[in-house]
Amino acid sequence: MFSTTERSVSTSSPERVRSSRARKSATALAAIVILTMGAAMFSLLTKSSSGRAGEASEIPEGDLPGWRQTGFQEFSRSAALGQVGEIYGRDMRGYSGFPDSSGRGTYSPDSVLSVDNGKLDYFLHTEDGVPRAASVIPFGYAGQEYGRYSVRFRYDSMPGYKIAFMLWPVNDRWNDGEIDWPEGGLDGPLYGGSAIKDSFDKDTMKFDPSDRTFSPAGPGDWHVATTEWTPGKVKWFFDGELTDQTTIPEGVPNTPMRWTLQAETSDRATSTYPDPATAGHLQIDWAVQYAYVP
Repeated sequence: MFSTTERSVSTSSPERVRSSRARKSATALAAIVILTMGAAMFSLLTKSSSGRAGEASEIPEGDLPGWRQTGFQEFSRSAALGQVGEIYGRDMRGYSGFPDSSGRGTYSPDSVLSVDNGKLDYFLHTEDGVPRAASVIPFGYAGQEYGRYSVRFRYDSMPGYKIAFMLWPVNDRWNDGEIDWPEGGLDGPLYGGSAIKDSFDKDTMKFDPSDRTFSPAGPGDWHVATTEWTPGKVKWFFDGELTDQTTIPEGVPNTPMRWTLQAETSDRATSTYPDPATAGHLQIDWAVQYAYVP
């Protein structure tokens, strides 16, 4: 689960009101309906384009209660293949030339990453017989201790490829922990997990919780995934709903971590993964980062 470098938001047609009486009646009826609706029903009127209440598709701007925004990226400048590093900086391009976590693919940002129409695009494919992957660091390598991280994303169904959007120790010491959300194959739902500190042994790390809870949706639509990392607890949200959380203190890192949005080949024990004909797109609409302010 790691590489040489790291683990690796009224469409109805307007109607003509024929008289002032009709207008007044419609207004009164609307007021009655709203007043008699419960808070839960009213929230359904404010659904985002992701199809769930309470999670906006637009990039959130500014601080939140308990959180200070420290990073903000909405990909407003286009960048062709090979130009992401030049336009967005070397960290957004990520590392290059290393084998990915499974060893089957190679991190090749210049043949994978581009930005168009406000979206960062990962074109995952095989080139010259080698599956091509990419891993970007949207807000740099310095990292921070504790934080909140939200990303709006979607992906095609691509058997043999996976994502691991993670928090990784700034000191590159895996035994200090690792927080993954969302992680999983790009042909199904996703899960979260946090490495148990000092549990690395013979290329194996233990994770908390030990049983995976998967997201309610997989490939196709846009969704927002959020990680909240605070002293003693990590929580994972999908479209504003709590999906899972850590269960023990040892499953919560307490050293500075950097956020990495990693796409690579699957670590399933099948030498044929992925099929060379498999190709598709992972897209990022926006990403935001916050510092913990208790």
